[in-house]
Amino acid sequence: MSTNLSLVEIGKRVAAFRKLKGLSQEELSRRIGISRPSLAQVEQGNRNLNVLELQKLAIELGFSMDKFLAKDFQVTEELETETVESKPEIRISIPKLQIGKMKNVLLYLLERCAGKPNVGETVLYKLLYFADFNYYELYEEHMTGARYRKLPYGPVPQKLSSLLNRMIDEGELKRVKTEYHGFGQTRYLPLEKSDLTQLKASEKEVLDKVIDQFSDWSASAISDYSHKDMPWLASGEGDDIDYELAFYREAPYSVRNYDEETEQP
Repeated sequence: MSTNLSLVEIGKRVAAFRKLKGLSQEELSRRIGISRPSLAQVEQGNRNLNVLELQKLAIELGFSMDKFLAKDFQVTEELETETVESKPEIRISIPKLQIGKMKNVLLYLLERCAGKPNVGETVLYKLLYFADFNYYELYEEHMTGARYRKLPYGPVPQKLSSLLNRMIDEGELKRVKTEYHGFGQTRYLPLEKSDLTQLKASEKEVLDKVIDQFSDWSASAISDYSHKDMPWLASGEGDDIDYELAFYREAPYSVRNYDEETEQP
């Protein structure tokens, strides 16, 4: 497809219309007959669309091809107009911290890992990151709803310090200052058991897999690994890490088998 628009701009417009219609990438890719990874590449600006694919997108997302390809077309204006007229249900992907869920996730992780000498604050933060982003990639839902920020030593969950302090004050956790291989280390010990009735089976399964994969890693190893994950790479320094970036992961980071999904009738 020949157009004066950059691939990045086309991708942004496709993603904006898809979200307006409340469609996941999986749903839209199935409707237009391309694979989920291919649609993800389009939205990221790494893959072009042919004319037939664009026509199918126009039908499914309800836009005019002429307007869509116009250089001065403002997606936000079009979205505002359509929102007033049709008020479609939009899939909400903005994370909102669920305090009760985060408490139980923390307690569960610490029940399983607090006895390991390598699991200090840094490793704990990365276990939370991979659990949250792996869950979102698999189920397109937030587990704890924590927001993560890109900082020099890896993704860091926001507002976690205040929650940890509250749990310590309420006798649910104990903070311990120690040393590990000659470096200062902050550790947390659980004083209560997690309430497993507050965790879905799918959430516990993701947590268990993250624990099995990463809980024996050193702080430097898991931090370095997180720096090569697409959500981290695609985020600006100091910015919030967008959960939607989990859909652009490739092996070995991706935890979802997109090929099997696209093969289903």
